[in-house]
Amino acid sequence: MKIVLYSGGGEEANHYLNTRALELTGVDMPKLTFIPSSSYDAEEDFKFFVEEFSKLGVQRFMHFCVDIPFTKTLLTEVLKSDLIFLGGGNTFYFLKHLKKAKMFGHFKKFLKRGGVLCGLSAGAIVLTPHVHTASFPHFDRDDNPWDMKNLSAMRLVNFEFFPHYKNSMRYDAELIHHSKKSNLPLYACPDGGGIVIEKNELSFCGKGHVFFQGKKFTISNYLG
Repeated sequence: MKIVLYSGGGEEANHYLNTRALELTGVDMPKLTFIPSSSYDAEEDFKFFVEEFSKLGVQRFMHFCVDIPFTKTLLTEVLKSDLIFLGGGNTFYFLKHLKKAKMFGHFKKFLKRGGVLCGLSAGAIVLTPHVHTASFPHFDRDDNPWDMKNLSAMRLVNFEFFPHYKNSMRYDAELIHHSKKSNLPLYACPDGGGIVIEKNELSFCGKGHVFFQGKKFTISNYLG
C-alpha cells in the first residue's frame, strides 16, 4: 500500500512529499489524476496542481470531479493512473460525494494493484477511519451545513490525521481533549509536513506531533 498524506502548503513547502510520491509510482513517466473536493473553482486548483508537478517532469495529467456526473469510461481511465491526488477543501462535502459516487471501493482496488493515493488536507482526512478531525477546533473547522451524522471514511490507515497544525496551547487543548475520547493515535502535521506510507511503514515529513490518550508527543524522527 502506497499512500501520502499532505497537511497543506504550496509547491516549495511540499517539494519533498511531491518528489517522494512520484518515486513511489516506480515509473519514469507517470500519469497523475487530480480529484478536487468540489467542482466549484476546480480548474484553478487543477492548474496549480499541473504547474507544481510539471516542474518535476510529469507530462500526463487528468482532472476528475466526483460531485458532477461522469461516465464509466472516464472512471476507467482515472483508475489506470499511476497516482491519484485528492485535493483540499470542505471535508464533509468531499466525503459526501465520494460516498455518493461509490469511490471507496475503487480506491482500494487502485491501491491493491500498486497505485499511489495521495490526499491533501480534506483529501488526507478522508483516507482515515473517520473525519472527526475536520470538526474541531471550534475556531478553525470545516462547516457541515448538511448535518452529516455518519462520518466514517475510507479506513485505509489506523490513525487520525490533523492538517494545518499550529504548535500552540490553543490547538493542543482541543487535540488533547479529543485524544482522550479516541482509541486511535492522532498525527498532527504543519503545512509542508505529512506522512508517507509504504508497505504499512510510516515515515514523516516535517516536525509533527502525535496525540494519544490525553498526551502529546513530538515526532523526532522525520524527513524532508
